[in-house]
Amino acid sequence: MDAPYKDMDRWLGDGGMPIIDQIGGSFLSYGVDGEDLGWAEGTFAPKELACNPHGIVQAGVHALLLDAAVNFAINAAMRGKERTKATLELKTETMRPALLGESYVFRGDVVRMTRQVAFGEGVIRDAEGTMISRATATFLLHRIDEAK
Repeated sequence: MDAPYKDMDRWLGDGGMPIIDQIGGSFLSYGVDGEDLGWAEGTFAPKELACNPHGIVQAGVHALLLDAAVNFAINAAMRGKERTKATLELKTETMRPALLGESYVFRGDVVRMTRQVAFGEGVIRDAEGTMISRATATFLLHRIDEAK
């Protein structure tokens, strides 16, 4: 990682949120692209806790994982002590079921960052690359005013 961006290696794995591990998620990598927009990737092997009695991952679990993925991606592109402050809006769509015993990948990407707000997208895909669920999200940012 270039010096001005955060070293977020300590957050790999559960992203600093034990629930990510408890549902079967794990952050594997992150970075910043050529436009200074962050991204984060991971794997999801749903655990029983994430599923209904029929072994289907609950929609709220999709939302939890996608919110965390976009949040991680935004923080990867922030500098110093700047960070996300809150999720302002999250829209999640589940198109296919995620199932207990299967393996998936997820990714969060920053689409646009302004002074106070960041916009991102997240997606969960199966082993063949088929989209399982996706989300768009808007986050409030905590910026440090260096002029003070």
